[in-house]
Amino acid sequence: MTASAEFPPGPERPAGWLAREQIAAARAQLPILYVDAVPVRVDEAGDVVAVGLLLRVTPEGVMSRALVSGRVMYHERVRDALLRHIEKDLGPVALPQVPASPQPFTVAEYFPTPGVTPYHDPRQHAVSLAYVVPVTGDCRPQQDALDLAWITPEEACTEAVQVEMNGGQGLLLRQAMAWAGRLP
Repeated sequence: MTASAEFPPGPERPAGWLAREQIAAARAQLPILYVDAVPVRVDEAGDVVAVGLLLRVTPEGVMSRALVSGRVMYHERVRDALLRHIEKDLGPVALPQVPASPQPFTVAEYFPTPGVTPYHDPRQHAVSLAYVVPVTGDCRPQQDALDLAWITPEEACTEAVQVEMNGGQGLLLRQAMAWAGRLP
């Protein structure tokens, strides 16, 4: 899971967005709903030919690869959350192809305690609906992403890429490629 951007306090904060203290209290008491998106390029037959991975710096200062990820806001449809996070991370002209009623390829449970599941987020217990999302537009890293690399599905499943991903997102990426029929 990637850290969510902090929004301005008070009246400038979007409706449904919690202040830092409020989200910390919520995270300490209940699971938070997230979406994970694996951005892909597809060919004319709909086969996945490239996977987009973000390059980020962790709070500990370590470079890592990441998927598009973020919270679902109160009173926000999952589809809208997917679109918002893809635009936030890949830019306003990424042109994601999210169906009217998206279906996740898996549900990932992130726990603050390592080893409960393959997914770990030290901040919280989070439940994430994970999607493979074709994008057709011009993608550019935004917000806290330093770079966006398009790699083949086979490269995405290599050990070298897997070790660059935190919190179990490498496994999630492999599951996405299996779901798309591209696991080597």
